[in-house]
Amino acid sequence: MISGRFLRLTGTSGLILLACLLAAAIYVPVANQFIDPGSPFHVNTASVVVFGKYLCFAMLALSIDLVWGYCGILSLGHGAFFALGGYAMGMHLMREIGPRGVYGNPILPDFMVFLNWESLPWFWYGFDMFWFAMVMVVLVPGLLAFVFGFLAFRSRVTGVYLSIITQAMAFALMLAFFRNEMGFGGNNGLTDFKDVLGFDLQADSTRIGLYLLSIAALAVMFLICRAIVLSRLGKVLIAVRDAESRTRFIGYRVEHYKLFVFTVSAMMAGVAGALYVPQVGIINPGEFAPANSIEAVIWVAVGGRGTLVGAVIGGIGVNLAKSYFTGALPEIWLFALGGLFVVVTLFMPKGILGLISHWRRRQPPPEPAAETGAPSSTAAEERA
Repeated sequence: MISGRFLRLTGTSGLILLACLLAAAIYVPVANQFIDPGSPFHVNTASVVVFGKYLCFAMLALSIDLVWGYCGILSLGHGAFFALGGYAMGMHLMREIGPRGVYGNPILPDFMVFLNWESLPWFWYGFDMFWFAMVMVVLVPGLLAFVFGFLAFRSRVTGVYLSIITQAMAFALMLAFFRNEMGFGGNNGLTDFKDVLGFDLQADSTRIGLYLLSIAALAVMFLICRAIVLSRLGKVLIAVRDAESRTRFIGYRVEHYKLFVFTVSAMMAGVAGALYVPQVGIINPGEFAPANSIEAVIWVAVGGRGTLVGAVIGGIGVNLAKSYFTGALPEIWLFALGGLFVVVTLFMPKGILGLISHWRRRQPPPEPAAETGAPSSTAAEERA
């Protein structure tokens, strides 16, 4: 009974995704720790970090698919929520450095000492506590999304106009965080992290732990998204996506539903950013760049909008291709990415997952098996 409910929650494709995540959670740490480095099956620590980064990108893609694929909100500024979650984590990691910094100041981060700051800004208070930083990871992106969404959805801003102002929001935050007087490290951002909860960030065991935590977070986010889209709330979201005016006319407060899913999506993106920062070792204003948000939308489009599983496939698959082609063909990668989006839009509007589903539907049904109980004509003739 429980397995049946779980299968209904995940779906067949979702169950396959979770099985793949479980396999990756088992194989990668074992291959890193116990397989000889000379073996082709060994996974080095640098690859563990890269895989963990891809999992964070998959979480970002999943958050975008929730609002775009199921509610029709094309956000071109979700990278801002990702970056805010990353900055919240980065601020905690900077406070954890303490007197081990270059200037040895137990309170002020190195960049503040360099810029002659005399005291810690008020908005840095509390970030020396891990639980407080984790609350900020979800609260800050969620609060920004709530305020932004309340103003936008109440004014019934939709379509391309909403996409443009989300992009403008991300660009404004990028310009603000570039300024040294904002107190977030300016152009250089936050870096030189030492440890988290007492665990050395450079240790192989810590990197594997962060990788496993990223897998667990992605699985939980996927299940949360599935629970939302399969509920009655999810049915209303789909109705808003397909016919917003009609949904409003039959009595639903459309702006409330859009505000809820937009806020939840932003909080998910913040968690993804928080897991991203300790694995890559830096967070800077470049993460706010609108181009990053647009690229994340491409991941969702390539994998399959409105499928959740497709968003994960796109987030991981496109970045795998990016890592390869930026090394092999660095001059043409951006053209290839733009061309990929055009091809998907024109010829694969439902992405990779939609293409697979279409191919499976076109397969001829299996022929019914012959009944084994009826004697064959040859056997009947022999008995005659």
